[in-house]
Amino acid sequence: MAGFKTEGIVLKRKDVGEADRIVTLFSRQHGKIRALAKGVRRLTSRKGGNLELFNQVRVFVEERRGLSLITEAELVSSFLAWRKDLKKVAVAYQLCELADKLTAEHQKHAEVYELLLQNLSDLAMVPSPNYQLLITNYQLSLLEFLGFWPKGRSHDDVNLEKYIESLIERELKSRKFLNRV
Repeated sequence: MAGFKTEGIVLKRKDVGEADRIVTLFSRQHGKIRALAKGVRRLTSRKGGNLELFNQVRVFVEERRGLSLITEAELVSSFLAWRKDLKKVAVAYQLCELADKLTAEHQKHAEVYELLLQNLSDLAMVPSPNYQLLITNYQLSLLEFLGFWPKGRSHDDVNLEKYIESLIERELKSRKFLNRV
């Protein structure tokens, strides 16, 4: 079985069975990856805490025919500076949802990884009134990197969230969450 080691950010996770979890990561070298983490929900699991939402992790992924398998996970950063602020968690959720919904699996986008990592890091220093500015700048940069928006074009006359929802053909869950917090 072929495998690779990569660094990525946990975008989302879904519990499967009694102790397993499907984890979606965005990595610099491999783009978006969906992989199964076996036994990760057990109390004795060593990788369980590492594969939490928004964490930057180093993982070893075994490629399989169906769903790949995460065999090792090591924490790089958990962004503790903003984890206790629910508004900032909601912003991080929106950043990760956008990266997840706008990218295809196994499409390398190093600039998208760097953009997501930089924005998650910057979130610790952003004061409350400036959250929307961070989100808007992230949305524009993400759309430009992925070819959905012409470089340098103004966004003043366009509701970016509605535009993104039209691209992905569904509503963004994170927008509702952020509005409620």
